[in-house]
Amino acid sequence: MKYQRPSFRSLRALAPLLVLGALQAPAQAETRQILGYAGALGEWELTATVDENTGLLGKEFSGPLSMKHVGICTQDGPEERRGEIRVHISAFSAQLDAKLLVEGAECTYSARSSNPYSGVMACPDREAVPLKLWLR
Repeated sequence: MKYQRPSFRSLRALAPLLVLGALQAPAQAETRQILGYAGALGEWELTATVDENTGLLGKEFSGPLSMKHVGICTQDGPEERRGEIRVHISAFSAQLDAKLLVEGAECTYSARSSNPYSGVMACPDREAVPLKLWLR
């Protein structure tokens, strides 16, 4: 069997896949904290410990999430909900987008960079609520 050198056309067809792979290659993973308050009065406290992966397209964070009702109307101790959070911060803008999975509901959040990130969390079958997040 004789070796055939790949044609320029076949190499050119693979180029987009190679570039996409390079853009998605994660750098070093770090553990970070996400803290926040949701609700008109900040009555829900949000905490998460997330792993950070940095690529050329931005930073990705994911990990377990806890939301605790800390409002004064709590009667039998604070209500707590657990779930997962996935965050993407764009390398090209100050945009933060997140998905929060809490008790089977998938909520979305979007905010521009500031200290804190300030935006609105939207969940199915519920009114959207303000959410402020800090990333440490």
